[in-house]
Amino acid sequence: MRLTFFYRNIQKLSDEELLILFQKKQETDYLGELYKRYMHLVHGVCLKYLKTPDMAEDAVISIYEKLQTEISNHNIKNFKSWLYVVTKNYCLMQLRKTKPGQIILSDSEAELSAFMENETELHPIDSDDNSGETEKALAACIERLKAEQKKCIRLFYFEQKSYREIAEELKTEIKKIKSLIQNGKRNLKICLEAKK
Repeated sequence: MRLTFFYRNIQKLSDEELLILFQKKQETDYLGELYKRYMHLVHGVCLKYLKTPDMAEDAVISIYEKLQTEISNHNIKNFKSWLYVVTKNYCLMQLRKTKPGQIILSDSEAELSAFMENETELHPIDSDDNSGETEKALAACIERLKAEQKKCIRLFYFEQKSYREIAEELKTEIKKIKSLIQNGKRNLKICLEAKK
């Protein structure tokens, strides 16, 4: 009876409340409820990129496992949009392993709007907007990054290397590589917004 009451109550919590409770208590019930709300959307994105139902289902499980350790390392303001980026990046990493240099991204506007209410939180470098103007502005902003950030952004986005491969090449920790890419993306966003 008490357990049923707990589950009824947990379902009434907002995404933000569940996220805070999971980060504070590290109890998977909170993360499980949060992930369950968007699992069908995660599956849809995985199916779009990975193409087969089996691979998509495996990815849904792997992403959930990844979230259990990754969430604490991030300051998440909107779980849904953050999860979209995590899911897309996970799929791209899987594709890089199996088909290096052969990734062709299709227009993901419909997928993105189905996944979240707005796309303002998706970083320009993660979007599929390959228009000449955007590409030119992005290239100019990349040139303005600090040397380490520039190197990591180029290796990750243009040479399709994984965090591990970049860490090995630059002889540093994966954690530092993730931080350099994250900071580089933030600086790129600031630069691109200034150019508008």
